[in-house]
Amino acid sequence: MKKGHTGTSLPTLGLPQEDKAASARPAGTLNLANHFLIAMPAMQDPIFGGTVVYICEHNDKGVLGVVINKPTDMTMDTLFERIDLKPAAGLDLRLANDPIMFGGPVQDDRGFVLHTPGQAYSSSLRVTDDVAFTTSIDVLEAVAKGDGPQRLLVSIGYAGWSPGQLEDEILRNGWLTVGADAHVLFDLPIEDRYNAALRLLGIDPAMLLSEAGHA
Repeated sequence: MKKGHTGTSLPTLGLPQEDKAASARPAGTLNLANHFLIAMPAMQDPIFGGTVVYICEHNDKGVLGVVINKPTDMTMDTLFERIDLKPAAGLDLRLANDPIMFGGPVQDDRGFVLHTPGQAYSSSLRVTDDVAFTTSIDVLEAVAKGDGPQRLLVSIGYAGWSPGQLEDEILRNGWLTVGADAHVLFDLPIEDRYNAALRLLGIDPAMLLSEAGHA
């Protein structure tokens, strides 16, 4: 998300706009939109090991998601400086200090925002009644003015899979999947999100980590 980017289209997998059907997938096929991907403890991948990924879109062109528990050294305040936005006086100090996530290795020079739906933005996908995914800078302009979404997660880059790739990784026990929870996505401390996502499956994180250690 660079200053001056109009965001007339979402990045890539042919994501539908809000006025289109949520997916073009045939009935009965796997659709993981609004799910968490939870990396199995044995995953040694330097990018995705230990991560939770929120899936924004899953259609016949692939999968797009955002890692929600891998912070960068950049804060919202730093991001505003880089894109030449001046926050309104009195902007929530906590928000200014919030870290920007490493969302994934695709387009890692651009910003992407998960947030609660509200006002319309120029390039935005409404995933559910609780979550939208926006790639245009107007959402950050609204945040800087103090009238943006109340809950949001900003990332640099996103995670993408070609058709069938993620399904294959799941079959090879690379990931666990569970329906997403907006509380985990927006409200929990970053360091608690992995274990909280596991608990959505009814899994005791300590037991899973113990089993992985004895594999």
